[in-house]
Amino acid sequence: MLPYSLMDYSYLNDILILFATAVAVVVFFLRLNLPPILGYLFVGAVVGPFGLGWIDDTELTRAFAEFGVVFLLFTIGLEFSLPQLMRMRGAVLGLGAFQVLITTMITAVIAFHYFDFSLTGALVLGGVVAMSSTALVIRQLTEQVELHSRHGRNVVGILLFQDLAVIPFLILAAMPAQSSGDMPVMTIVIALVKGVVVLGLILAIGHWVLRPLFRVIARYRSHELFTLTALMIAMGASGLTHEIGLSLALGGFLAGMMLGETEFRHQIEAEIRPFRDVLLALFFITIGMLLNVQLLSTIWPWVLCLLAALMIGKLLIVAGLCRLGGWDSAVSLRSAWVLAHGGEFGFAILALALSNQVFPENVGQTVLAAILISMAVAPLMIRSNQSLTSILLPAKLRQSKQSMKTQVADTAEGLMQHVIICGYGRVGQNVAHMLDFEFIKYVALDLDPVLVQNAMSAKEPVVYGDSANIELLDAAGLARAAALVISLNDIDTAIKILHKVRAVNAEIPILVRAADDTKLKVLQDAGATEVVPETLEASLMLSSHLLITLNVPPMMVFSRIRQIRRERYSLLRQLFAGEEAMATTAENGGEQLHAIELTEEAWPVQRTIAELGLEEGGITLTAIQRQKERIINPDVDTVLLAGDTLILFGAAAALEQIETDLLQKSH
Repeated sequence: MLPYSLMDYSYLNDILILFATAVAVVVFFLRLNLPPILGYLFVGAVVGPFGLGWIDDTELTRAFAEFGVVFLLFTIGLEFSLPQLMRMRGAVLGLGAFQVLITTMITAVIAFHYFDFSLTGALVLGGVVAMSSTALVIRQLTEQVELHSRHGRNVVGILLFQDLAVIPFLILAAMPAQSSGDMPVMTIVIALVKGVVVLGLILAIGHWVLRPLFRVIARYRSHELFTLTALMIAMGASGLTHEIGLSLALGGFLAGMMLGETEFRHQIEAEIRPFRDVLLALFFITIGMLLNVQLLSTIWPWVLCLLAALMIGKLLIVAGLCRLGGWDSAVSLRSAWVLAHGGEFGFAILALALSNQVFPENVGQTVLAAILISMAVAPLMIRSNQSLTSILLPAKLRQSKQSMKTQVADTAEGLMQHVIICGYGRVGQNVAHMLDFEFIKYVALDLDPVLVQNAMSAKEPVVYGDSANIELLDAAGLARAAALVISLNDIDTAIKILHKVRAVNAEIPILVRAADDTKLKVLQDAGATEVVPETLEASLMLSSHLLITLNVPPMMVFSRIRQIRRERYSLLRQLFAGEEAMATTAENGGEQLHAIELTEEAWPVQRTIAELGLEEGGITLTAIQRQKERIINPDVDTVLLAGDTLILFGAAAALEQIETDLLQKSH
């Protein structure tokens, strides 16, 4: 028993060191406003066998890392959507496909002809270089409210194709070195054919087996069973691909893709996320452990050369493709700055290639170091993409902004007391139709080029532009407009627009569309005149139709609806918390309804509501259920009786405290 115990303790000790170090370093990186990924990589480099040597590069840590990649690809598969791919086909299948293809081909040709790589190794290296960091870019652009800008849409399209393109590169990297050396072309073809066959098999299983299976499991309402089933499917698909000589990660992606087509996609993603995040942290730590810092003193010239080639090459390729796609120089260069670095999928491909000895160890160290450095400087480049572009192309950047302003100003020329619509999607177009019926002029801004082109073809006053740009809103006639409507589904962008508009115009009415009421107060505090939560308005409309159907006088129904709107939907926000609503109530400050039945011994019996002091604890008494009678919004002088059920509304912690207090025998 002793050897087993010692081995078990050794593994536990390694894991404890990893987690303790990771927590300390990631907290430090977050305080510096740097991505946690960089902290994990730093931890691996420091505590690994080539750093302080606290942890050896063991099979256990590598297994955790590989599972991390499986779950990363699994969640990517869940989010994969064919309709979204078709909507963004210009950026995805145009910019994205050519970026990956050209970057891979250039890298592979150089590696094959000038550095004596095998064909497989050259293609795998090309795939590593072609990848950028989806995690870093999406997080940074979201924080900068640039995700839906012109360059942001280009970047998202390219990243989406990169996420898909990682699959064939993982297949290539999973092939043993000897097979790739004997007959590389045939081996590559066979591996790709295997991938296609497995794809068809897994998708067929997903369509005919998994959807009915999850429907049965969902009836039991068991989180444990649901999570276990999702984990079983992800690992089962990974095991299947591994058995036929392909990568575990490929199976994870395919499993995610087939489950992504079911109605349980969002619940599966929520259940899997904790496992994915922990295992991904271990994956990045093990990648950092691969870096031999002692070798850097000898290979640093090659590292710097590869770093320069990677960043400059991707900068030129992305910028050139965007220009060929019809974008101006400023937008093209801003897109390129955001993508001119390596990414986590590059690490995944590289780690698999090194374990299968697809190319030599010293080459792997050079590539690994170059990608690490590029990711370290990536947040700065992404954050400064506009500043860097203004330094290199000041005239082009001004010209790009001016041309957009001119187009907006021309569309809004001569308009007075009109409405500016920010976002011309489903909601924005419906608002425009209602304005047309009343002969009220409007001008709309949107960032979907296809939508804008279709609307302009119909001679509608719609212009391509970023609604968060105050200069464009000024060009749209903000100073002389009657109202501003924000119909975007992006709350962060809506808040940004509110702050900018209120800084220059405190009087204009601003109406904001929101999906629900979780950000209601934030939007109101930012300056919204009215916030229209879709879920609450749907409840109002359904209720009003129901009451009219039940012969309640229409004027009484409309009066009640106006009252609810005047009170900012406070009545509709008073809900009992259930399993599905827990996340919403948490975002809403944890406020919810709670029922308390007064016993005969409870001290509030024969006392008035005013004597309870509920307001001091932030609690509202919404109703009293007294036998078969329900008293709505009771008067503060109402005397409470034994057996009364009090319906209280407030924060969960306050409700728990007040329940303990009210049920005491004395006070």
